[in-house]
Amino acid sequence: MGTNTFGKKFSFTTFGESHGKAIGCVVDGVPAGLVIDVDFIQSELDRRKPGTNKFATARKEGDRVEILSGVFEGLSTGTPIALVIFNENQKSNDYDNIKDIFRPGHADFTYFNKYGLRDYRGGGRSSARETAARVAAGAIAKILLSELGIKVQSGICEIAGIKAEEFDFLHVSKSEIYALDKNVEESQKKAILEAKNEHDSVGGVALVRIINAPIGLGEPLYYKLDALLADAMMGINGVKAIEIGDGFQAASLKGSQNNDPIKTDGFVTNHSGGILGGISNGDNIEFKVYFKPTPSIFISQKTVDIYNEQKECSLKGRHDPCIAVRGSVVAESMSALVVADLLLLNMSSRLENVKKVYL
Repeated sequence: MGTNTFGKKFSFTTFGESHGKAIGCVVDGVPAGLVIDVDFIQSELDRRKPGTNKFATARKEGDRVEILSGVFEGLSTGTPIALVIFNENQKSNDYDNIKDIFRPGHADFTYFNKYGLRDYRGGGRSSARETAARVAAGAIAKILLSELGIKVQSGICEIAGIKAEEFDFLHVSKSEIYALDKNVEESQKKAILEAKNEHDSVGGVALVRIINAPIGLGEPLYYKLDALLADAMMGINGVKAIEIGDGFQAASLKGSQNNDPIKTDGFVTNHSGGILGGISNGDNIEFKVYFKPTPSIFISQKTVDIYNEQKECSLKGRHDPCIAVRGSVVAESMSALVVADLLLLNMSSRLENVKKVYL
């Protein structure tokens, strides 16, 4: 399995760079006969695409997806589904002045020291532009999950330390910043714009909720549901932490406070975030994803160049003042991919399930 591939049974591989000709992905393991709704895939990409409002980067990309293989007459054929998104609005000359210097907070320094070279145009492969391909793959996973009544939701629960008190997923689609709490939305927006006007940036937190996932998802010991979700989230650009269920708070509780009592109709509480022993327990799967402030800011910063000489870094270009907003869509997509993969893997966990297919 390559380092650009995620998943075992339901997997995808992405390709492309921020300022290359195109980005895209190949999704493998999709069962034959699934209706592939191209309009839905496009609508998911539209949620993530740049240039939609003043709270996002000004880069204008249509993010129009094309399916190259794996679909015939609207149905998946069981073979790899290849999707491509052509880049339309690169401004590579914005990066000419940083050709030989490392941007603080970016992967420039580590990529150069690992490979001995780097694509300085927008970060190349390390750019968050690549996540559009993950959203395209995630849309196919969502189509599969919808056949089983499983739904994945996300929204912003914190921006610049301003926390939501209410989690209204219905409000998310009405909000320019995908806010969960309309009561603090304006304050969160103000914080983003203030940072933008100061040529700075802010961090944020996304809440992801998976509804109707069956009991049994997760492959102990080394492919657990929570471990795989953490892997998926930490692989998203700018993510620095994930908190499942009560997360950090659980470390300060007693067992009597943290355990979820069980009754005949289910769990009384959900401190576990819907996961026990690395396996889904039938409750809602809930976790928070923490995004750092966008490292691309328009304030001069100290750095070094490829010759290890002291330099000043002054950036140009178009960047999100808060990557958590569009990042929440990516987190949602990656969650759908995790669940789809584990659903297919779980089918062979019992002999009776195998017999249902072959006998």
